Amino acid sequence: MELQGKKINFLGDSITEGHGTSAAGKKFTDLLAANYGVIARNYGIGGTRIAKQHTPSIEPRWDQDFITRAAEMDADADAVVVFGGTNDYGHGDAPLGTMNDRDPLTFYGALHTLYSDLITKYSDKPIVILTPLHRCNERSPRGDGGKPQDVAPLKTYVDIIREVAEYYSLPVLDLYKTSGMQPEVPVIKERYVPDGLHPNDAGHVILAEKIAGFMKGL
Repeated sequence: MELQGKKINFLGDSITEGHGTSAAGKKFTDLLAANYGVIARNYGIGGTRIAKQHTPSIEPRWDQDFITRAAEMDADADAVVVFGGTNDYGHGDAPLGTMNDRDPLTFYGALHTLYSDLITKYSDKPIVILTPLHRCNERSPRGDGGKPQDVAPLKTYVDIIREVAEYYSLPVLDLYKTSGMQPEVPVIKERYVPDGLHPNDAGHVILAEKIAGFMKGL
């Protein structure tokens, strides 16, 4: 895929929004615009999840789930990139569900709903799925610690994202596997992910290059 001049919708959370960077021009969407001529439309909202929340959050903006916002994105995009799931793990209250679910109140069902909605809306355009990045304390089955019972570690959410994307034959850029950013390694955390979750300016350079390289191969 040629990137120059392409309109790309980026649906995401705080990482897409640019939390952790030092200025607006440092986030990966702006780097893609500056370095590759992409018309990058940033639909990132911090704290948001793919699945719908059962109980309202303390921050109402967190409940602007990906499914609702996908319907509001500009329809004339040449491609769509979805980058989420870490907040579903961290503080979402949707159960995982099963591969047969189509209920957006489960994680499986929300992914099915989101992907099928995007395919309908952008039927002849590439829809690219990014897995969550590694984060500190990612093996806790209670996410950030606020879940009332054990659910699953982050890798389970990553595996489900891969599984449902494969069902729809959507291309997956597996950042969990290939980003090179694992903040539980002290030197990596210091260099790229100082808060253990959000990449800094250097981390966003990596994201931009990974995304550009992947999309060029589509």
